[in-house]
Amino acid sequence: QVQLVESGGGLVQPGGSLRLSCAASGFTFSSSAMSWYRQAPGKERELVAAAGSSTNYADSVKGRFTISRDNDKNTVYLQMNFLKPEDTAVYFCHAEFRKFGLRRSAWGQGTQVTVSS
Repeated sequence: QVQLVESGGGLVQPGGSLRLSCAASGFTFSSSAMSWYRQAPGKERELVAAAGSSTNYADSVKGRFTISRDNDKNTVYLQMNFLKPEDTAVYFCHAEFRKFGLRRSAWGQGTQVTVSS
């Protein structure tokens, strides 16, 4: 069964740092494309960072966020530095992979990140 479980969210002050983790199971992680999205109240879900054949970041987080992955642990991370109140959102892990020859995708349930003083 495919699962993506996020962790590491919480409350942090502006300028602070936080590292999110996404533990994956149920598919071949090493050949998957992993990404992080976020959704703030009243806004659409947006891509924050992606790690597939290349690494991409939203302009709003470039220089502050870093996506990485540990294939041995089947985990993708999002290191968030110099956090701003506008980073407040539910952060979701997303995976694209093949299973039984079919292209599949999956979402985690999300973890809340709140940046506030």
